[in-house]
Amino acid sequence: MAEKGMHVCLMNDSFPPVIDGVSNCVQNYADIIERELGYALVCTPSYPQAKDDYLYPVLRYPSFSLSRDFGYRAGMPFSSKTIKQLRQWPMDVMHVHCPIMSMVMARTVRELVHRPIILTYHSKFDMDIQQDISSPAVQEMATSAILANIEAADAVWTVSEGASRSLRALGYRGDYRVMQNGVDFPLGAAPEEAVRAVNEELHLSPETPLLLFIGRMMWYKGIRQILDAVRLLRNERSDFRMLFVGDGQEKEEIVRYARELGLDGCVTFLGAVSGRDKLRAYYSRGNLFLFPSDYDTNGLVVHEAAACGTASVTLEGSCAAEGVVSGRNGLTVDHSPEALARVCREMLIHPERMREMGRWAQKELYLSWEDSVRRAYAEYENVCRDYREHRHLPRNGKSDHFFRTVSKLYRYGKVSHLR
Repeated sequence: MAEKGMHVCLMNDSFPPVIDGVSNCVQNYADIIERELGYALVCTPSYPQAKDDYLYPVLRYPSFSLSRDFGYRAGMPFSSKTIKQLRQWPMDVMHVHCPIMSMVMARTVRELVHRPIILTYHSKFDMDIQQDISSPAVQEMATSAILANIEAADAVWTVSEGASRSLRALGYRGDYRVMQNGVDFPLGAAPEEAVRAVNEELHLSPETPLLLFIGRMMWYKGIRQILDAVRLLRNERSDFRMLFVGDGQEKEEIVRYARELGLDGCVTFLGAVSGRDKLRAYYSRGNLFLFPSDYDTNGLVVHEAAACGTASVTLEGSCAAEGVVSGRNGLTVDHSPEALARVCREMLIHPERMREMGRWAQKELYLSWEDSVRRAYAEYENVCRDYREHRHLPRNGKSDHFFRTVSKLYRYGKVSHLR
């Protein structure tokens, strides 16, 4: 650990036991900062099953369940106990990874400790709002609230050019930087014994081609296109398997649809797997990774597959396809099941092409978390310098006045009854 490193407070609305791409991102930031660069603190909503045995402290604040509708818990960001603890921690910068409750917490704390906020925009909130909220009036309110939080940040980062387009679609017109996420796998396939264990678990021969999906079991991940493509392939040949690794609100519906297509015996559904070594073994055993999602802003799983030497099939123009040169280090297709089935069929006929594309994916798509976080850490120092020198525009919106008022209440102990 660095002797005089910065104190970085990382905030996000999800963290283990929740397993998703942003949760994984925050874990890697915290771990690398604490081990190699400075000091990390994670601030996140409470979860009943949470076991926080990390190198760094995890500060959890009260939450309530939204699992039925969204699969998460929502934090209660005005917890006076939590804000008091954050005020006592000697932070240099807050790095927020969600523009909702975490940003509300950060804006309150900033008024009390006078430290800058960096917001990384990971998800397509413009799409989320349209899909999850039916009322146009409520959509507008939600968009305005999220946009106000984004605009309140002292620096805005995105994880890809596609995420930047989503940010603009939401209405943000300010400056931003693209700061690509990394991969916490070492470069190279998992050990042979780990891959053999996957074969034994799935009752596969080493020669059986394995198509793979790892991620949340939600339709918007392109899973219907995968299942429809697998059905087309199954009608022609049976010498392959399709493996889904992950969990999600729509898993039961997805499994039911696979049965309706008659894919029993061809498709295997595993639940969520949190062990990184185990996931690395699945990626390494897979011959082709299928990720036809136009929702994801980063496609971290594509880069995890690349680290293991497995090429991916992504949608043309999607964020996950950024950096993919079709036919060289991966493949891109349109939204149709027929197109996905066609490229999978071609790869099953020519397995040597899959292996060659996997080697190029390793060379051209891999970025380690160490390199990614070190780049971000260097930028922290620039953001802190700009903040100290008052280079940011004054904030005079309605929500800014609200947070100044709230901070005064905390400062003078008027909200001590909140927990």
